[in-house]
Amino acid sequence: MTAPRRLLRALPPDHRDRLMALAREVTFDQGDRLFEERGRADRFWIIRSGTVRLDLRLGGRRPVAVSSLDTGDMLGWSWLFPPHEWDFGAEALSPVRAYEFGGAAVQELCDEDPAFGYTLLRVVAEILASRVRTERTRLLDLFAPHAGGGPRPAP
Repeated sequence: MTAPRRLLRALPPDHRDRLMALAREVTFDQGDRLFEERGRADRFWIIRSGTVRLDLRLGGRRPVAVSSLDTGDMLGWSWLFPPHEWDFGAEALSPVRAYEFGGAAVQELCDEDPAFGYTLLRVVAEILASRVRTERTRLLDLFAPHAGGGPRPAP
């Protein structure tokens, strides 16, 4: 089975309903910065429409694009783990509509209902693992031709 890409689709209906009870609808204009790298991470979003670019500052003035997220994708996971700081920045590449969730309220729900918490964290972990695999493949495709040294050993 492949890892889920969409948080809401991967949750059982009763867990999805409990999570959605905490949602707030928000919008961002094209070019809006949703958050900055190393800023305080206290929320996450599920994108309803539009595209968000994740980026890093690598010494230059302009952030470097790392990835993009689209309709149905979860944006933000740093609210889950100390030090609760964003690992990337995020910018709306188009007008974005999203559901926003306060991290503290979701963590409280997880603490109150361990079955909900386990399911939510398992799905988020599967989404993140899938993204890491996707980015690893992208980076190998980008850099492997320049690495030299012959074929890579089998795992």
